[in-house]
Amino acid sequence: MVSRFRTGLLSAFPFLAMGAVGAADLTGGPGIGLQPMMALGPAFAGLSGGKRRTALVGALAMALSIALSLYNEQFGERRGNATLISVAGVSVAALVATSMRQKREAELANVRSIAEAAQRVLLRPVPRSAGRLRVAVSYTSAVAEARIGGDLYEVVTSPHGVRVIIGDVQGKGLEAVETAAVVLGAFREAAYDEPDLPTVGERLERALDRHLLGEKFVTAVLVEVPHGAHTRTATLLNFGHPAPLAVRQDGTVHFAEPPQRSLPLGLGLHGSEPPRPHQVPFAPGDQLLLYTDGVTEARDPDNHFYPLDHRAHLLKDPDAESALESVRHDIQEHVRSPLHDDAAMLLLRYRTPVPRAARVPAQELPRDSWSAPAAQAADGPEGKDRADAAD
Repeated sequence: MVSRFRTGLLSAFPFLAMGAVGAADLTGGPGIGLQPMMALGPAFAGLSGGKRRTALVGALAMALSIALSLYNEQFGERRGNATLISVAGVSVAALVATSMRQKREAELANVRSIAEAAQRVLLRPVPRSAGRLRVAVSYTSAVAEARIGGDLYEVVTSPHGVRVIIGDVQGKGLEAVETAAVVLGAFREAAYDEPDLPTVGERLERALDRHLLGEKFVTAVLVEVPHGAHTRTATLLNFGHPAPLAVRQDGTVHFAEPPQRSLPLGLGLHGSEPPRPHQVPFAPGDQLLLYTDGVTEARDPDNHFYPLDHRAHLLKDPDAESALESVRHDIQEHVRSPLHDDAAMLLLRYRTPVPRAARVPAQELPRDSWSAPAAQAADGPEGKDRADAAD
């Protein structure tokens, strides 16, 4: 709303300025000396309009200047000629500046389009359902114009279970994006082929060791949820990344801290001990929120960090995407300004299985009992989730 008001005001300002100058000149007479300020119209027209609009405002400014010069009997005199030359020069300069601005905007739009395409290739949409998990993702770039950053995430359904990664590349820009692409490419292959998470982590280390130079690194946490209805735990492997937030079905909340801190990816092949996998309870109805440090390090105007564990109640929304959207909106309300770092969140929900006996096929219901709510329960997305969970 405020942005539209500012845009409208900027668009109207050239006409308001020329009208004010004309009114002041007619009221105060030629001695007031405001007629050269008619050039404000074309000068401001180039800030928001196109070439045609800028040329139109320039022509209008010239016409008003000539009319005022004739009215004040200054046409052909030195003062009147100086005013006309000033208005004409500013109009031509504004037209050239508008043309250059539109050319730069077109180039920026092309670069932004390429960046968005690269982001879609790099961070492909995650599946909404993977095994017995319900998955939702939220990504907010600190540079809104770029819409691309160094945070990464992926979900892979492998023969060994559902495997997930979320990470944060040190640094910004295209170099960070290139590093994220290396990590994701290695993870997508290793997650499907390797028998356990430590071996997947070794594959990522080797891939980064070939790619990274100097002391660059990537913090990441890997998660594995095995297949099978008997599964009640998730395995985590943490490479110096913020611990995921575990939200139990009974409402208890805690950070799933690793047994010991480990170095990030890219630094583990220099003689340090690799991270140890650890297990956390993960039963039907539980949630795991994976995130990057752009979430917990978001600060309000009083320099207070975002209290993620105290906002776990926002994840109670039955829809996973809506729950993450609530958290994202709450972060923006907390900061009340653009984020200083990229913020990615990946929510894993263990869907509560529904006993097969409780599921009644729609075809078996009496015709007179078939209603819109029943149809939605049987065929809607949530009904499908319950059926998948029971299977």
